[in-house]
Amino acid sequence: MDENLPTITEKCGKKILSVHDAMDILNGRWKITIVAALFLNKMRFTDLLREINGISGKMLSRELKDLEINQLITRTVLNTQPIGVEYELTEYGLTLEKVLKALSEWGVDHRKRITGR
Repeated sequence: MDENLPTITEKCGKKILSVHDAMDILNGRWKITIVAALFLNKMRFTDLLREINGISGKMLSRELKDLEINQLITRTVLNTQPIGVEYELTEYGLTLEKVLKALSEWGVDHRKRITGR
């Protein structure tokens, strides 16, 4: 093997690193589901909790905090009694639309390939 030839890691390093960065942000069971729900409309915490089957309040809170830190959503405290909190995708969060659509299409094709349906 020629030691002067670049390795795969050297050739694709930035692309692979970028994919890892993206996966770190969207990692977990719930983040993509939360983002997808917020594509429909801004929602209150309790609405998200009702909309997303199986997620606990503690987990939803943690995932929302991560999405907010990564500037994908905004959190607005409402001037209501009792105090309500509303979540909405940021302009940056809206850029995930193409990514989620591509993942969805790939997932449908993959499911057909694996299950035959």
